[in-house]
Amino acid sequence: MTRISLPNGVTLFHADCRDALRSLPDNSIDAVPCDPPYELNFMGKGWDDTGIANDPALWAEVLRVLKPGGHLAAFSASRTYHRMACAIEDAGFEIRDSLMWIYGTGFPKSHDVSKGIDRAGGISPRDQAALLRERREAAGVSREGLAAAIGCTVSSVRDWEEGRARATGAAIEWLVPSDKYRAKLAKLLGYSTDERELIGVALDRRGDETVIGLGHSGALRTGGHTAAAAEWEGWGTALKPAFEPIVLARKPLSEGTVAANVLRWGTGALNIDACRVGLAEGETPYSYPNGAGGNTFSVAKGIDGTRTEPVAGNAAGRWPANVVHDGSDEVIAAFPTTAPSRIGKPRGAAAGEGWGMTQTGAEYSDSGSAARFFYSAKASKADRAGSKHPTVKPISLMEWLAKLITPPQGVILDPFAGSGTTGAAAVRAGFRAILCEREDEYVTDIKRRLGNSLDAQIAADHEARRLLTELFPA
Repeated sequence: MTRISLPNGVTLFHADCRDALRSLPDNSIDAVPCDPPYELNFMGKGWDDTGIANDPALWAEVLRVLKPGGHLAAFSASRTYHRMACAIEDAGFEIRDSLMWIYGTGFPKSHDVSKGIDRAGGISPRDQAALLRERREAAGVSREGLAAAIGCTVSSVRDWEEGRARATGAAIEWLVPSDKYRAKLAKLLGYSTDERELIGVALDRRGDETVIGLGHSGALRTGGHTAAAAEWEGWGTALKPAFEPIVLARKPLSEGTVAANVLRWGTGALNIDACRVGLAEGETPYSYPNGAGGNTFSVAKGIDGTRTEPVAGNAAGRWPANVVHDGSDEVIAAFPTTAPSRIGKPRGAAAGEGWGMTQTGAEYSDSGSAARFFYSAKASKADRAGSKHPTVKPISLMEWLAKLITPPQGVILDPFAGSGTTGAAAVRAGFRAILCEREDEYVTDIKRRLGNSLDAQIAADHEARRLLTELFPA
């Protein structure tokens, strides 16, 4: 384990985060905004399929180093989120909320069932396996002899005939030979070079009234060309990814109340004002038909149960929601434009009718669409800072999360630093950061990215900020 001191209050541990965490004292961290592995083996990356994000022991170490009332905000994938959330809760955290980062540029990672049936031969691969075995045994050829004749391994022949399980106890998957081996099998055993049965294509491939295998000699085509595949045209296996969930959890308070905990530890609450969503130009917190505005109107229940009080509005913007979006046209269009809701006032209390609400002419400034939520576009070239890490998060998004859960001048921990985005966000927001990263390649990225002075980092990020401001004016 190597500890590296970087400028601007950033400490980087080149180590497995579990080893690095053991070196940190109890109750020493203010907040943990992080992007753990999604446990999907994403792009074949081994570090994304270790199970660490679903390990309660890891999150128990995070809990230990967090101050009482400290918050954790951890990203995950929509299909693996539940395992991570359960592990975090099992470690002793309180699950406080779930946030969504919604975007419009997700690429469907779906398997085209029709094409798959085409590739499999248009009929059951299990039937093809039985056919191959039948032909081999009829020819009096052993598996070893067949493997030697066509230039493959004996295990390949076995897999073609018996199927293969990816793991002990897993379901059998029936495989079919590739085009290369099918051609050789056809010459040796009369097993077709292409097992797909196309609509309107005769099974007599040779033209001499003989049938070889189950197929024809046509070239590989797109889905829906075989009789079986046509029945499954348009079927897939996954939806388009359009959001990533974020679990918001808190270490239990040690002082009994949030107020007492905040006074002792500085943690336990969310920094709402620092994360408000800005109002549109000319918009006031509330608007009134008579032209007055700028004040909110809340109902305060007095001793007699009837008193109401107006309270000053917050011109800083809307209360942050548990929805974040990338500002794309697709996402904006998905949210219908709605009229503002109206402010209520008590009715009937003096007449003994019970406590209720009736609408006034005052309106909340909650009209509009996705513009009312905080936006953060997907990682730009500037966000990536030259890193080839496949899951870089935008700095603005990590900065917003960090501000939401971290007290002023607080210390942030990111056990899964990746390209160092959380560290860059911490520097920009004026926090200190402790980062952990195991992979040599990404440690190099972090050192290059965060080894500059704060002025240099701000200058490098200025262009991205300018573009965002042009695209999404406040």
